[in-house]
Amino acid sequence: MAEGENESPRPRASPYDEAVDALSSLITKRSRADKSNKGDRFDILYDYIKMLDLEEPISKMKVIHVAGTKGKVNMDSAKMRQVLLKEWPECGTVLEEKTSDDIPMPGYFRFLVLLAFKIFAAEQVDVVILEVGLGGKFDPTNVVQTPIVCGISSLGYDHMEILGNTLGEIAGEKAGIFKQGVPAFTVPQPDEAMCVLEEKASQLDVKLQVAPLLDATLLNGLHLALDGEHQYLNAGLAIALCSTWLQRTGHNEINYLDQTNSLPEQFLKGLTTATLQGRAQIVPDRLIGAESPGDLLYYLDGAHSPESMEVCGKWFSHAITGESRQQNASNQRQENSTQILLFNCMSVRDPQLLLPRLINTCANHGK
Repeated sequence: MAEGENESPRPRASPYDEAVDALSSLITKRSRADKSNKGDRFDILYDYIKMLDLEEPISKMKVIHVAGTKGKVNMDSAKMRQVLLKEWPECGTVLEEKTSDDIPMPGYFRFLVLLAFKIFAAEQVDVVILEVGLGGKFDPTNVVQTPIVCGISSLGYDHMEILGNTLGEIAGEKAGIFKQGVPAFTVPQPDEAMCVLEEKASQLDVKLQVAPLLDATLLNGLHLALDGEHQYLNAGLAIALCSTWLQRTGHNEINYLDQTNSLPEQFLKGLTTATLQGRAQIVPDRLIGAESPGDLLYYLDGAHSPESMEVCGKWFSHAITGESRQQNASNQRQENSTQILLFNCMSVRDPQLLLPRLINTCANHGK
């Protein structure tokens, strides 16, 4: 019998898998900090936008532009597949036909941003919450010229090989999303960073305000869905951005910035039900389950800066302590558990800077 005669044919990849493979082919091995590559030219993004007839649609989008955050927005997987399969072939085909040696095919992240704009335009979305991928000034999302409001969350030392070695330099890159006369919000920052943000805002006649920490009493006895003390900072910023967007687009005249008014039901629902995969996430093993003490649990967090490693350590310590209390309260038998740390970081980051911050924070909290 010939070799492989009884082997069943390999299943054909689904259209979605084919789309993902095509997108993945745009990933290059070039260093992100390599400034010699022509693809790093920011102005070339406007050529791509013209090729895709996106100039007018983007100008009409009601955008909340946010920098300085590592969060991600969840989207229904079925809907994501549907819109991806609908829009990516046209987007890719047009660019392949119109690009050249002078205007090369965009790289992976730039293509994803262009594809996102294409999808937003096709779906005629009411609001675009646009998060910077890296930095701000030269990030592909910064082609938006007239956002409704801008926000900058907590700043720290990250992507230093590109953004600079000081908080001032990093803040200057983040402030690149500020637009003439467009209101902006931030959270309390180190003095070095705040001075730069205020200077950049002043140059562009931007009213920069510091969003207050969310007052927990406004949650009406409920709790933020996302764990960690820092989430009260993020929640305050989110309230400021959403409130300003609603006011500037004529949807609501009430000002929730000073937090003296009760929060709308929709705000409460968002704050108390939001999910963020890969951030302070507890996942039970699907094969073992987690119905009794001693079962396998994964504590997942994508922290990758010194500051966020400390936040991760505090969250983990708090989560472990909370579990122990719950077990004691329910008279469950506690067993000695083994905690195993799996740590990984990209080559552009220094593990000797990151890992000690995590270990020391856990040790200081008794874990």
